[in-house]
Amino acid sequence: MVAYRKYEMIISGKTSAETKAAQGVARRLRDAGFIAYFAGGCVRDALLGREAHDYDIVTDATPDAVQKVFPKADAIGAHFGVILVKSDGMHFEVATFRTDGSYQDSRRPESVEYTNPEEDAQRRDFTVNGLFQDPVTGEVIDFVNGKADLQANVLRAIGSADKRFQEDALRLMRAVRFATVLGFEIDPDTWSAIQENAHLLENIAVERVQVEFNKILISPMRRRGMELLVESGLIKYFLPEVLDLIGCEQPPQFHPEGDVYIHTCLMLEMLGEQEVDLSLALAVVLHDIGKPATFFYDEEADRIRFNGHESVGAEMSELILRRMKYSNEMIDDVCVMVANHMKFMHVMDMRVSKLKRFMSRDTFIHEIELHRVDCASSNGIMENYHFVNLKREEFANEPLIPEPLVTGRDLMSLGYKAGPLFKEILTAVQTEQLEGRLNDRDAAEEWAQRNYAK
Repeated sequence: MVAYRKYEMIISGKTSAETKAAQGVARRLRDAGFIAYFAGGCVRDALLGREAHDYDIVTDATPDAVQKVFPKADAIGAHFGVILVKSDGMHFEVATFRTDGSYQDSRRPESVEYTNPEEDAQRRDFTVNGLFQDPVTGEVIDFVNGKADLQANVLRAIGSADKRFQEDALRLMRAVRFATVLGFEIDPDTWSAIQENAHLLENIAVERVQVEFNKILISPMRRRGMELLVESGLIKYFLPEVLDLIGCEQPPQFHPEGDVYIHTCLMLEMLGEQEVDLSLALAVVLHDIGKPATFFYDEEADRIRFNGHESVGAEMSELILRRMKYSNEMIDDVCVMVANHMKFMHVMDMRVSKLKRFMSRDTFIHEIELHRVDCASSNGIMENYHFVNLKREEFANEPLIPEPLVTGRDLMSLGYKAGPLFKEILTAVQTEQLEGRLNDRDAAEEWAQRNYAK
């Protein structure tokens, strides 16, 4: 249950720099004879006791009038009644009270008409986002019963939920995101409308869907967010591979928790009640994405197997993440984690050199956490996890991969010709160094000459 602040005065002596700058913009509009309120998420978050960000300001001043008050403002959104005002190094959207015309693309209105605060509130998405606040007195202006829904922890569409989602299909994802991040229950009529209109998500650019999905994954309630995406049908339109995890049975002796989907949801939950790195959250979602494609029943051993699912999963992850327009760096990190997550079962048998190389990847700190929740959500066997953490302490006083004792230039000076053999020699010398059998350059050069013909 999210705590709701019953008092309306949000302004205090501890006002942030962003709040002060936003108040300054509002005051200039008021001094020019216009109404100016804070609107939307900043009001909602402040009433919930959260730190407010992204102050939006609404006014009865037309875009032309706003530009007269702020001559250096950016009019890039003036067609929709929005002017971008810069104050104290921060940017604020100043929007004229408006109603929206028809929507042809499930994203933006074809036209807008300037109006009053009450009608402006009716065009917004959810009641908890339809609140205004006087930036001077702190009074909250509520035309949509949003305060009552805040107190009840309910996410409810304003007016007709069908109409709200048909106007802007990104609101479907935003509904799940707000319910996840705020810990709110979705009003039954709003929930039904999400399920009935889920197909409209196809009309939204995948980059915009990705932004909402990311916010769901990094939030503490990420498991609930994933379950809402599946139960609503939204996941089908941007990550349908997750649906194949449902009903994909696993060997009960290793996975008593159930199918791959349940296992994945448990892992999301076990990441803990804090925000996590996005690459780790994505790796959790995708680490077993290759299991349905590799499922087979081994009759001789009388068990289910998923041979090679980690490599298949890494290939699938790359295709999925490229389709969803993630950065190359994010794709590389997630695919490395997916491809290597099964190797933890062999860490106790690895030679020191191999173990150090295994632990030297930039993603390894996230891989350890991926392994922890993978085991904790299934068989509960944590020996490899504890072993790796002990080795991290053991190796902490020196670099896992130290400076090389021998370089290619050194090999050339010894009479070796540049070519493929260089890599083989340098790798072999590094292995001896990691194993602790070579410790200085002279010994390394002697070892190379003794073991490799020029």
